[in-house]
Amino acid sequence: MIAAAWDRLRLFNIGELLAHRGRTLMALVVMAVSAGLLVSVFSISGSVTGSVDKLGRALGGNAALEISGVTDAGFDQNLLPRIRSVPGVSAAVPMVRARVGVGASHTLLIGADASVSALGSELSGSMGSQAIKLLSAPDGVLVGTGLGRHEGERFALGSATVTVAGVLDDHTSGQINGGQIVVATLPVAEKILARSGQLDSVEIVPTPGTDVGQLRSALTTVVDGRAVVADPSLRTAQAGGAIQLVRYSTTMASAAALIVSAFLIYNAMSMAVAQRRPMLSLLRAIGGRRGPMVRDLIAEAALLGLVGGAVGAVIGMFMGRNAIDQVPSAMVASVQAHIEYMVPGYAIPVAIAACVAASTVAAAIAARQIYKVEPIEALAPVGVSKADAVSPLLRWAAVVLGGVMVTAAILIARADIGRLSLSAISLSISAAVVLCFAATGPIVRCAAAVARLFGAPGALGATTIERAPRRVWATAMTVMIGVSAVVSMGGASRDLVDSATATFDGLGRRDAYVSTSAMAEFPTGPLLPADLKAKVRAVPGVAEVGSGQMAFATLGGGQVMLQAFERGIDADAVADLKPGVQDRMSRGEGVVISADVARRQGIREGSELDLPTPTGIHKVIVLQVIPYFSAITGTVLLDLDVMRRWYERPGETILGISYAPGVNPTAEIDLLRRAVPHGLAVDTGAGAVAAVSGGVKQGTSLSGSILWIVVLVATIALLNTLMLSVLERRRELGVLRAMGTSRRFLLRTVLTEAAGIGLTGAVLGLAIGAAVQYLADIAFGRAMTIPVTYTPSPMLLAYASAALILALLGSIPPAVRAARMPIVEAIAAD
Repeated sequence: MIAAAWDRLRLFNIGELLAHRGRTLMALVVMAVSAGLLVSVFSISGSVTGSVDKLGRALGGNAALEISGVTDAGFDQNLLPRIRSVPGVSAAVPMVRARVGVGASHTLLIGADASVSALGSELSGSMGSQAIKLLSAPDGVLVGTGLGRHEGERFALGSATVTVAGVLDDHTSGQINGGQIVVATLPVAEKILARSGQLDSVEIVPTPGTDVGQLRSALTTVVDGRAVVADPSLRTAQAGGAIQLVRYSTTMASAAALIVSAFLIYNAMSMAVAQRRPMLSLLRAIGGRRGPMVRDLIAEAALLGLVGGAVGAVIGMFMGRNAIDQVPSAMVASVQAHIEYMVPGYAIPVAIAACVAASTVAAAIAARQIYKVEPIEALAPVGVSKADAVSPLLRWAAVVLGGVMVTAAILIARADIGRLSLSAISLSISAAVVLCFAATGPIVRCAAAVARLFGAPGALGATTIERAPRRVWATAMTVMIGVSAVVSMGGASRDLVDSATATFDGLGRRDAYVSTSAMAEFPTGPLLPADLKAKVRAVPGVAEVGSGQMAFATLGGGQVMLQAFERGIDADAVADLKPGVQDRMSRGEGVVISADVARRQGIREGSELDLPTPTGIHKVIVLQVIPYFSAITGTVLLDLDVMRRWYERPGETILGISYAPGVNPTAEIDLLRRAVPHGLAVDTGAGAVAAVSGGVKQGTSLSGSILWIVVLVATIALLNTLMLSVLERRRELGVLRAMGTSRRFLLRTVLTEAAGIGLTGAVLGLAIGAAVQYLADIAFGRAMTIPVTYTPSPMLLAYASAALILALLGSIPPAVRAARMPIVEAIAAD
């Protein structure tokens, strides 16, 4: 039986695929595109989380738990003896882990002592093998190959000048932060960072047989909120949260491409069925069973999905390498590790499986149209067979299902479920497809009516449209999805950027900023030099200098951004606080949190919050919950003096500067840049707003690029459908040519058919896209915890027109083929 099935598949299905190479190639291309997009999207998040996880394993080795600082300021090393005394702790390895440098030149500094040998990690092996060199060189360090340093070289690093005692080998450099690493003893690391008595991490190796859960509880009691006790995977989870916006938006765009590809496979299978009708009818007449025929067609489609998916997966690996460079710098800056490009193990199997699943489902629907008919009925032209008619029961079922999906999409978009609200966008477009299925008849009639507007050629094209309702519907849906996805996501992304920029407009109230890193990355550390504020205040033309601090901190297993500003200084984040809130914040009574932090912690205004800090847990009141743009993580707002005390972070990470009246801004910014030490960022207030909004644009640009790829897939779908129309009417077109019909007339006939289908799909896409954009704005508002304002724009028509033009380009090859078809060959066709 297996041999017979293989022979049948080889002769009737694989043989047909090879015989019609153009159609097969198009199907393979669209599946490859879909698989490539999925693999590249998975690789973006996989690279970030994989790099963090790889670094954690290279440093932690066989550690089962990690005690880490609440912020990058670390925690008091006096906790170390108490940690080591906890029963079940075999080894407690103290470490300093900090990024040194700014922008693209930053590197990871690791400081450790002799106890690191207990970890059995890449780090411990390197420090053990070069310990003598490390200890003998003055302020000696080991460097990774990524830094391009050589042994004996001295260079400035942080607050010290260090000597390269040794260079890590290529293997070790590759395992630890991509070679962007400096390893030092604890005293030297503290000297580089200009701090003492503070640790960033303690790696815990339990004694054999120790219950890790109980050990975690005991250590949590010992640190008493001054540090975080967690599995080493906590950093990986926090890194994954930082790129959720990019991951969700690009995944949805890739899903749209896969849906369009499924419609194209449906058309390709319909084309295959149409061309094989005589053979299939003959097989049915001599006793062939429906089941094997259906299974063979599905197997053929699965083969297309498998091969296309496999090829696309390989292409996606290279696409992802380019895409990782487009991840916003602010998101990358929130993780400590150097981001290496990695393709997660699940990416390729999931992408191929998705392509196979989409192909088989589409083929199953196409197979039902022809194979579930009587033999004599299978000989009927498309449009005459009962299989091309949609039953009333199926139509009403589609209406009910579509209504349920629309309702669910609205509820999900409005629900307070964070970034999961974005799933409402894909669900709403899917609901539109289901409802359009119920309206197949009106859609086909509309497409035919549009075609008839073009005179006699259009009348013939309209007749062809009416004869193949399901295929026309499927093609109109591919155009609709392409246009609606571009209109809705393009418009919603623009609305998100505009709304996010509006929330940061207050930054423009300051004339200039000095910070430790570019404003696009959020200046979270290290601290500015202690004397810098006085130097800036002494610059001629400076009227006022305000201090602020930003820092990433751990709260409840997740990551938040702490923001603190000097009392009485006009700052963007405190501009909309209720009266009296700042006074209570300055007394340390409470904090202000963003809406996503409130949701994640399950609290609201007036609730009590346990805030872990290096000085212990502080019980504070949530004074206000504010809408605040949260593309990376949530925000906790507190008074600057309070933050300095609780988090042991004296100083500031950002200075806001106001000029005296009459000062020339261009000349003044030049004076500031000369007064500020090299390596610090100086920007204007307008430049700060532009940098933040640019980061938001960068975060949405990937999904926008993917959506235009969806439109190109829709172009191939329209080409496929019209080519099928030409093939089915081969004899008819030949007769028309024999009767004297000109090539130009036939060319216009196919083009009007394309115009009818394309315009109908584009109008549907424009209407549905505008509605989905409104829903997407609500979903983005929930996900980003800011109100996103719906703004209809003339650009909607530009998006729709561009998408339609691209789609209509697919009508040119079949139109040319119809016009050039030889008369004798066409009439001789069976």
